[in-house]
Amino acid sequence: MELCARELAVWRGERCLFEGLDLTLGPSQLGLVVGANGSGKSTLLRVLAGLASATAGAVTWRGSKLEALPFEYRGDIAYRGHLDGLKRDLTVLENFRFHATIWRGRPEFDTLLEDVALTAVANVRVRHLSAGQQRRASLATLRLGTSKVWILDEPTTNLDTNGRGKVIAWIRTHLAAGGTAVVATHQPDELAQKGALVVEL
Repeated sequence: MELCARELAVWRGERCLFEGLDLTLGPSQLGLVVGANGSGKSTLLRVLAGLASATAGAVTWRGSKLEALPFEYRGDIAYRGHLDGLKRDLTVLENFRFHATIWRGRPEFDTLLEDVALTAVANVRVRHLSAGQQRRASLATLRLGTSKVWILDEPTTNLDTNGRGKVIAWIRTHLAAGGTAVVATHQPDELAQKGALVVEL
């Protein structure tokens, strides 16, 4: 199973963000997307997740173009961008249950809450959490499913040192279990590992 991009190009009006971009990532492989603000990192990740269209080229997963991906494989790809993707009027625990239901997971909520240091606010509505707590809750939902590809846009933003270490450990565990990850970051050194593919925009 490979996530492949071939001859990808994205133009915004008369401006080319990138073109001729090729990428192939298989099990246990990490792709790091680096570049200055406005270089197209977030756009590339959204294209790889099937959430935005490229001007040219194609992205495939399991040999199928993302727009034609069979329904049973759409849950293979999980995306986390700058927005947290949480329901702000639900509590942390209610959000976890919601995501677990969608992804048909059977997690141990208490263990997950403890791991992300959110036990004390499990029954607090997301809108009342700090930015760091919201970020941890958002990224924790990745562990409620069985997605094989994680596409993450600046996942350690708004996290303290402990939180950053936790997320990095999750990514490495995901890779060790045969998963694939594509991460946009301004700090590639904290995620770098042997064999990582670096895409510079």
